[in-house]
Amino acid sequence: MKQSEGLHTKITQKHNGASIIERPKERGTSNHLHQTPPPRRPPRSLLIPVAMAATATWQPQEQGFKEICGLLEQQISHSSSADKAQIWQHLQHYSQFPDFNNYLAFIFSRAEGTSVEVRQAAGLYLKNNLRSTYKSLLPAYQQYVKSELLPCLGAADRHIRSTAGTIISVVVQLGGVSGWPELLQALVTCLDSNDLSHMEGAMDALSKICEDIPQVLDAEVPGLAERPINIFLPRLFRFFQSPHASLRKLSLGSVNQYIMLMPTALYVSMDQYLQGLFILSNDPNSEVRKLVCAAFVQLIEVRPSFLEPHLRNVIEYMLQVNKDTDDEVALEACEFWSAYCDAQLPPENLREFLPRLIPILLSNMAYADDDESLVEAEEEGSQPDRDQDLKPRFHVSRFHGSDEIDDDDDDVVNTWNLRKCSAAALDILSNVFGDEILPTLMPIVQAKLSTGGDDAWKEREAAVLALGAIGEGCINGLYPHLAEIVAFLIPLLDDKFPLIRSISCWTLSRFSKFIVQGIGHPKGYDQFDSVLMGLLRRILDDNKRVQEAACSAFATLEEEAAEELAPRLEIILKHLMLAFGKYQRRNLRIVYDAIGTLAEAVGGELNQEISKVKEAISVANNACWAIGELAVKVRQEVSPIVLTVISCLVPILQHAEGLNKSLIENSAITLGRLAWVCPELVSPHMEHFMQPWCTALSMIRDDVEKEDAFRGLCAMVKANPSGALSSLVNMCTAIASWHEIRSEDLHNEVCQVLHGYKQMLRNGAWDQCMSALEPPIKEKLSKYQV
Repeated sequence: MKQSEGLHTKITQKHNGASIIERPKERGTSNHLHQTPPPRRPPRSLLIPVAMAATATWQPQEQGFKEICGLLEQQISHSSSADKAQIWQHLQHYSQFPDFNNYLAFIFSRAEGTSVEVRQAAGLYLKNNLRSTYKSLLPAYQQYVKSELLPCLGAADRHIRSTAGTIISVVVQLGGVSGWPELLQALVTCLDSNDLSHMEGAMDALSKICEDIPQVLDAEVPGLAERPINIFLPRLFRFFQSPHASLRKLSLGSVNQYIMLMPTALYVSMDQYLQGLFILSNDPNSEVRKLVCAAFVQLIEVRPSFLEPHLRNVIEYMLQVNKDTDDEVALEACEFWSAYCDAQLPPENLREFLPRLIPILLSNMAYADDDESLVEAEEEGSQPDRDQDLKPRFHVSRFHGSDEIDDDDDDVVNTWNLRKCSAAALDILSNVFGDEILPTLMPIVQAKLSTGGDDAWKEREAAVLALGAIGEGCINGLYPHLAEIVAFLIPLLDDKFPLIRSISCWTLSRFSKFIVQGIGHPKGYDQFDSVLMGLLRRILDDNKRVQEAACSAFATLEEEAAEELAPRLEIILKHLMLAFGKYQRRNLRIVYDAIGTLAEAVGGELNQEISKVKEAISVANNACWAIGELAVKVRQEVSPIVLTVISCLVPILQHAEGLNKSLIENSAITLGRLAWVCPELVSPHMEHFMQPWCTALSMIRDDVEKEDAFRGLCAMVKANPSGALSSLVNMCTAIASWHEIRSEDLHNEVCQVLHGYKQMLRNGAWDQCMSALEPPIKEKLSKYQV
């Protein structure tokens, strides 16, 4: 391989045959450079014309080196006096110059008199910068950066080695390996060096390449006789037996990345790979054991034929590690059972192991002492939601419809864990084996349910979860006992422990079909009524977790019961209206869902109830107007009744057809006035009434009352901008309904709202919104300069 000269890495062979990477001698800096950098000027070498910079061997200038080091030091400083925004702007300014990345590479690689933290910061900044600029860099500068990275693979400090691996992976993503032959040689050299730092550094970089872009190593490379994976795989297998846990972990993790791709090199070495997995299966390092489990799970999913000759041994091993003292290892092992069933492999291979597997799953279904849900369960419903409670919902679980099991929110409280994975495995096993599992399962469940005392509440809760988990797959075997099971669960809705109350809601919802089927018999109707009233009580629970579970369970019951709910409609609506005043923003979404489901379930009956509400409020039209007038006068003093009034006004606006025009206008104005006075109370609800409200506002003539309502609109948008996003066209139409806003301050506020959304909606989204408007409306909005 041709050796690089000058700044480039030299790969040499020692006389004893061991390969190492050597760095060229430190480059001196010119003695004429500034010693004291001006604070806001770019480094002088950044001003060298590009052509000149490209033709000369690049040299850092001391002034530029010191300035950038100083900025990086301030950027990572914990001092509150550092103006991070200004420092960031300075760095961004420097990043416009063509050799800025060279400075970062030089600081990262060579500034050994500088702190590791500053060098690492330079490396991370370089990584991010390369993502957007690498392909536009001069080839000479690309080469310089690459040449500075390779010696860092063997750096004494592991943070530098790790950061080098991260940057190298990014460069490979952007430029491939064919344009960087020195990299492959350097990796082989380091892996074969027997020096721990060099082996770890190379292995770290290689593992990141395997994780981020595994396909590049399984491709032909010009100048190489074989694909890179063929060269690396034997070395990775050799590291399976390394005395160093870090090398065992990185090498196994790297090979695992190729199970899905299955290159020929791995396919023909499968026996060696499996032998390596069996050797590592009882590794003292938990990270290694976790990767062994992950390998078996992936293999059973995509290449089960490879495991067939060893299946009994693999199942025995998974049973053993499903009880591992490290929960993450146990979780990875637990994934095997669902993966096996999902792969539709012969159930008989698993059948004989069920009496040992089911007790393990049940044991792992109890809450761990450090489960974040235990902390969340202590939060009372009156506490405001945290920011992470309001993130969008993503369903990732395999478990069907469980509030407990679904990964509802993108935060730590709802992360996938051993408890949820065990319940999901029990669910899928019950669907595969049906009632066969009951003789093993039910005695354990009954024993757990009968445990008394506060200390055993987690065992009781896990037993209730287990009943819900098998509620679908084992329904035939459970059927003769369901009335008894439901009767046992109903009192648990009032248990002192909130997590028992919430899981009881969910488990009862799993038996909704049976509960509704029994309505035709007196005992069955009484039981249905007890479940319904129990869930309604829990909808008004003081605990957020219970509120959420109860609303979800009630929605499931609604779907099954449909018109059977009609006789109870009035009391159901009363509870749901009370929930409006009680809930924080996150759970409000579930109440709206429950009302939507109710509307679908009972149809005409609900319309009659709403008509009664409409009639009652029509009579109170003047009272509605009076509340709005009062709100403007007493301001915050009206806050105790705001949500109660809103819960009455919203149905009027949502069902405006056939109602008195004056009532609709008064409702729209009063809602706006309440929003103006108490935006923090009203804005969490706005996404549910913005469209009909804006439609009503569009019909109101210009006057002071309309001004008040629009002040409320502006106040709500400031408090909750995302709440109006889906109703932006309606809002623009309402704004365009003004002939002229005489109040200058309101005109300015409306301008700010429109310009705020224009800035928020990038990449053509604002233009798309504008294109949905009628030409006369767009013309009227032009007075707001949008």
